[in-house]
Amino acid sequence: MTILSRFVQNKPLSEVSTFGIGGPARYFFEAHSVEDMKEALAFCKENKVPYFVLGKGSNSLFDDRGFNGLVLSCKLSFCHYEGSLVSVGAGYSFSLLGVQTARKGFSGLEFASGIPGSVGGAVYMNAGANGKEICDVVSHVEYLNDDGDVVTLSKEEISFSYRTSMFQKKKGVILSASFSLTPCSEARKKQLEIVDYRLRTQPYQDKSAGCVFRNPNAEKAGALIDLCGLKGFKIGGAEVSEMHANFIVNKNGSTAKDVLDLARHIQHVVKEKTGIELEMEVRQVPYQGEL
Repeated sequence: MTILSRFVQNKPLSEVSTFGIGGPARYFFEAHSVEDMKEALAFCKENKVPYFVLGKGSNSLFDDRGFNGLVLSCKLSFCHYEGSLVSVGAGYSFSLLGVQTARKGFSGLEFASGIPGSVGGAVYMNAGANGKEICDVVSHVEYLNDDGDVVTLSKEEISFSYRTSMFQKKKGVILSASFSLTPCSEARKKQLEIVDYRLRTQPYQDKSAGCVFRNPNAEKAGALIDLCGLKGFKIGGAEVSEMHANFIVNKNGSTAKDVLDLARHIQHVVKEKTGIELEMEVRQVPYQGEL
């Protein structure tokens, strides 16, 4: 059986996006092993097919036309402990990992609770919250490069910065990550407090991609948007959340164009009223054009 015969064609990306937005993918494939990943990347390289690696479908906005290539869904979901070092597949739920490590009495990933992404996506974005980031606890990352080689990179070899990692400029796929945690009897309590706060302040009942804009320097993007009176502002089916202004939610069949138009409006108003330029954090996934 060839790898192409295992691909799903014309998969609606709205079904695999937390935004609930996106046209069909030319090809869609769930990779459950490193070998699956290698075969998929080899196919794309040989046939000059663009690919996009998908975790849990958060922090991404797909084009209304879809994606004219392969959407590669990472399903590597193992989780192994060696003392306080935990090694996790890139497709594992980052939020679940935060809960489980805290329950086991390990501190370091409590902030992951409630972040609706995968471990691979969290590493890719250097995800963070509550004053903590992935780079604070990551030990090393396994990566499949564009040549089909598996490379292990230590924390020191990976360039992390605010919501950024070196992987954003490289082709290939994050396969797994290992985290060095600290035994702590208060970990579970702290994790529960974080979840409680998020449930009270973020729109978990609505379709969204998480925070839309990066926090500029010492400012909070949500506070700036709220200050400009934009909570509840709508364009088409996209709306600035009444609960947290740095969330755009899909309230009524929003399109990607609605979201982008609303994001640009927010940027314009905030710039005009505060002088601060907001930068998008949500990844826009283009259609890629004709092949």
